[in-house]
Amino acid sequence: MDRLLKILEDHARYTTADLAGMLNISENEVKAEMERLEQENIICGYKAIIDWDKVSDDRVTALIEIKVTPQKAAGFEEIAETVTACPEVESVYLMSGGYDLCVTVKGHTFKEVAMFVAKRLAPMDNVISTATHFVLRKYKEVGTILVHKREDDRGTLSL
Repeated sequence: MDRLLKILEDHARYTTADLAGMLNISENEVKAEMERLEQENIICGYKAIIDWDKVSDDRVTALIEIKVTPQKAAGFEEIAETVTACPEVESVYLMSGGYDLCVTVKGHTFKEVAMFVAKRLAPMDNVISTATHFVLRKYKEVGTILVHKREDDRGTLSL
């Protein structure tokens, strides 16, 4: 199972036949194992990693730090579930350190993300404060390098 998960994590486009060959098991065994892993929510989805900077579609990504007051009975779970339900939110993490939740948000403009924070996130019950950090450039995402080394085009200076 661990080898199958590692292969899928690195490259989810392999066919079940490819995976069977790599793992030295039958294709039916691969299919059954993948179905089991999906049903148990061990495999939670398959997703392409897209470098939106290379596409004409404008996108803005922000990392938002949120300090909250945990609920007596539910701790951080209730606020995390509420934030997770927002369609603008891409990921939510419970953190150690200076803030409680780290939220990744995507929008089409800086203003759109700022308005989401100001009108939807900050007013939520139990939110004490937020700090928004806009992503200016992505170099690596989910283990995939997005920016490849460029040639130095500055030329030489002769005196």
